[in-house]
Amino acid sequence: MNEVAVRALGHAGLRDAEPPAKLAPGLREILADGLACRRDVLVFGAYSGWAGEPPGSQGDLTGWECFVSSLHLDDLVPVEIGSLDDGEPVIDEENQVVLLRHGLGFALEVARLAGEMSMAVRCIVATNSTNGTFRFHRARAGESWLGADLDVNSREKLIVVDSGPASLGGTPW
Repeated sequence: MNEVAVRALGHAGLRDAEPPAKLAPGLREILADGLACRRDVLVFGAYSGWAGEPPGSQGDLTGWECFVSSLHLDDLVPVEIGSLDDGEPVIDEENQVVLLRHGLGFALEVARLAGEMSMAVRCIVATNSTNGTFRFHRARAGESWLGADLDVNSREKLIVVDSGPASLGGTPW
């Protein structure tokens, strides 16, 4: 977690994740079909037929997986979203924490499902004052969606869940 996420969640950390049964219905629905491995990429089971051929225009398989697995948590988790006069959404701190908790619980479930397939993954949860996102990718040598410094953007709360030993998915990042 970056420092902003730690401050938002407090010291509870993983204990603050929503358990699977309490995840927002939209997130549970996505998990219902599990994960699917298509060639060398991992996708949500429900998405396995529509995403096109990897890596497409994304440059590498990691970028493709992050593009395909990207979800707006604020579309799936019931939170209050205000707006500025120009229509820009505004999510207050309390609702950002709700998004973080659901995103973290969702990430832990994705990691568990990937582990059942003997695959190592990296799940990325991010929230800020305008949205919350989730994405994941398999652990691959030399490929990562993130830079090494999670604290580079102090306006974004960021949680990264890495799962599985490197032997499951190659030498990660």
